[in-house]
Amino acid sequence: MSDETANYDPTQQNEVIDDMFEKYFLEYASYVILERAVPAGEDGLKPVQRRLLHALKEMDDGRFNKVANVIGSTMQFHPHGDASIGDAIVNIGQKELLLDIQGNWGDIRTGDSAAAPRYIEVRLSKFALEVLFNEDTTEWQMSYDGRKREPVTLPAKFPLVLEMGVEGIAVGLSTKILPHNFIELCNASIKYLKKEPFVLYPDFLTGGQVDVSNYNDGARGGKVKMRAKIVEADKKTLKITEIPFSTTTGSIIESIIKANDTGKIKIKKVEDNTARDVEIIIHLAPNTSTDITIDALYAFTNCEMSVSPNAVVIIDQKPRFLGVSEILKSSTDQTLFLLKRELQIRKSELMEKLLYSSLEKIFIENRIYRDIEECETFDAVIDTIDQGLDPFKKDFYREIIKEDILRLTEIRIKRISKYDGFKADDLMKRLEEELLEVEDNLNNIVRYTVNFFHDLIKKYGKGRERRTEITQFGEVQAAIVAANNQKLYVDRASGFVGYGLKKDEFVMECSDIDDIIVFRADGKLSVVKIQEKVFVGKDIISCSVFRKNDERRIYNVIYLDGKTGRTFAKRFAVTGITRDKEYDITKGSPRSKILYFSANENGEAEIVTINLTASSTAKKKVFDFDFAELLIKNRSAMGNLVTKYSVRKIAFKTAGKSTLGGVDIWYTSTLGRINKDEHGMYLGNFGATDKILVIYKTGEYELTNFELTNHYDPRQVHTISKFDEKRAISCIYYDGDQKNYHIKRFLIETSTLDKKFMFITDHNRSELLMASFEKRPRIEIKFKKQRKSEVETQLFKVDEMIEVKGWKALGNKLVYDKIVEIKILNPEIDEEEGDEEDEISDIVNADIEENNEELEIETEEKSDRAEQELKLPDLPSDDENKSNNATQEGEQLGLF
Repeated sequence: MSDETANYDPTQQNEVIDDMFEKYFLEYASYVILERAVPAGEDGLKPVQRRLLHALKEMDDGRFNKVANVIGSTMQFHPHGDASIGDAIVNIGQKELLLDIQGNWGDIRTGDSAAAPRYIEVRLSKFALEVLFNEDTTEWQMSYDGRKREPVTLPAKFPLVLEMGVEGIAVGLSTKILPHNFIELCNASIKYLKKEPFVLYPDFLTGGQVDVSNYNDGARGGKVKMRAKIVEADKKTLKITEIPFSTTTGSIIESIIKANDTGKIKIKKVEDNTARDVEIIIHLAPNTSTDITIDALYAFTNCEMSVSPNAVVIIDQKPRFLGVSEILKSSTDQTLFLLKRELQIRKSELMEKLLYSSLEKIFIENRIYRDIEECETFDAVIDTIDQGLDPFKKDFYREIIKEDILRLTEIRIKRISKYDGFKADDLMKRLEEELLEVEDNLNNIVRYTVNFFHDLIKKYGKGRERRTEITQFGEVQAAIVAANNQKLYVDRASGFVGYGLKKDEFVMECSDIDDIIVFRADGKLSVVKIQEKVFVGKDIISCSVFRKNDERRIYNVIYLDGKTGRTFAKRFAVTGITRDKEYDITKGSPRSKILYFSANENGEAEIVTINLTASSTAKKKVFDFDFAELLIKNRSAMGNLVTKYSVRKIAFKTAGKSTLGGVDIWYTSTLGRINKDEHGMYLGNFGATDKILVIYKTGEYELTNFELTNHYDPRQVHTISKFDEKRAISCIYYDGDQKNYHIKRFLIETSTLDKKFMFITDHNRSELLMASFEKRPRIEIKFKKQRKSEVETQLFKVDEMIEVKGWKALGNKLVYDKIVEIKILNPEIDEEEGDEEDEISDIVNADIEENNEELEIETEEKSDRAEQELKLPDLPSDDENKSNNATQEGEQLGLF
């Protein structure tokens, strides 16, 4: 055995291998992070993007280049295959910011891929040439093969990484920066330079809607929700016109079909009519609610997506986690530095040009060139010229060196003979003026940088307005909007429930994501996830779909306490509970049991007849018990004593009314939704037959129920209120056909729900200017009369101007050429109402004082509502992005 074999230590060898593995792995991880996945903070580009842009700059001659040629040129700098370069150039080209493209580059909305590189063409955009390239301010390095130079980073004067967004996965690290709006980024940089606060939110080329409540400045821990824009074409059809970021029309349609196949939604068919604009048509199944289907699309399909941003960039060769605000500040600081550097370079160039022009003028006008004719050596020529310049050297900004004199010797005789002193003076004057301007910009570099961003908006901002609407999303409860795709059955004796027990008792329709609440005769209740068949305990007396936090479903129970033999009654709601855990609604004593049970969807309290046993010593063996006398308490409460005697049976006698009263409803204008959570504007207390009245900016009204699944487009809602059939609506509108103004008052005479009725003239330029639900509204109108430029103001009591007419009536004509503004003032209070308030205020009884306080609160709320001011014109528009077109229409109508 050799000495080497004898001294072999496997433990030491493993340690060496471990050290090598750790070293090589760290080197690989560093390479992937720095050279492939994460963008640089200086220019916001990954190496492959930077290299292909540099290759394009070297190829740039103003004409388009085949992408295949660009890929080949880029491979001189990028040591990887052509696939990664091709994918990178298509990704940048589809955003149409840095590149001008020609040919089929695919479509990010539909997911269509680009044509082959040999068929499509590209060149650098004017924007890229302006903000990305400058030989003098670029730091260079040698390419991977040492044959060419390439930029370390490009001198970017714009936060590209925030405009285009980026996504990359490295070893143990990932980055995801969402794209932002071009104009908003420029404005944010301007605000930062002016030391003003700013905020940035994402904007996507696909449009849609975004909820940025938890954006967290794009840093780790944030989250954004994105939704497709879904509109109701009619009561049987929905239309998707914009899609969320990171989705395509194909993935949207696939998710809709899958949700339909699994029974989450009910549709007949889906059509993809996408061409220039996205258009996905969804045809609903008969008797399907459009509002519930919209919520279900958000809950079960790709119509709603969520993304967690994670902003990571490379700074000083290290990955850093930053917010988008910090990235923008860093980019703006770099822009200021680069602009200052460019100005300094330009200043040096101008000063050198002035120096040489002055030397040339002195050399020619003072005929120094003649003094060199007799010089025999070149050194003597240099010395002669230098001596001729001596009287003027004190006027130059720097010392005259030999190289300056050599340039003078290179001037040709032809130029000397044709030298024009006036043109030379004019040139020097222009150079001096430019130099003064450059020095002024250097002394006011912040102002110069602000103007730079303003110029970017002016030159490149057209067509780059915000596409994604910023709004807030309400939480969609999947269990509420899911279509009923299963049937719930129960085997009471055996204790099984589920949708697979088709031979047993049918209970109700449900969905496969519902929870089921079960009550047993022994006083136990439990909530289980619906399954094909699940055991919940024998002797089931009730089972149904469980609605979490439902405070209006009240359970009325009479139970026997097994320990004392007494009978108790209780009323309770089950709002929250742990799934698969048993709870006792009796006192928990052995042999306790339920004698009577009812579930009431709206808190009804019935009357039951109680029969005691014949052997009991009670004088009255039959009596009625009214649940309305009980308070609604917790499910664990003992309840009220009904009788201490033995009960033979309990029978239902008469149904009762709800003891809960109506439902208080609020409207959140930002979401266009109603709620019971006290968010937004209070609409009132709603009973079973009450309705909501919605007035739209289009001059239509609609009656709806108060289901929480209702949608109201906040961009179209003018006024919303609880419907009162005796309350007249006052309005002023512009008749687009006759080109005049009308005022009218009318009552709602229709009763059809979920149907819009037009109460102004049906013309594409007709528009609603004012609407009020007040009994005696007062308004202030600012207007202009014909051939007069001054604005006049008049106050009106609407009820004195016009009587209440039918909702189809035109109303009375207003003799104004142009209404500038309408303001709704505090309504006039009737004298009888005023006398009642005075009478109440004089009474000192404590109870009536409390009522008076409530009246004052109502009056204040009424006054606050009436103080709202309507500025005209507020032209109706299907899309806020068409505001410019609407303004032009308003000018044609004479509203501006």
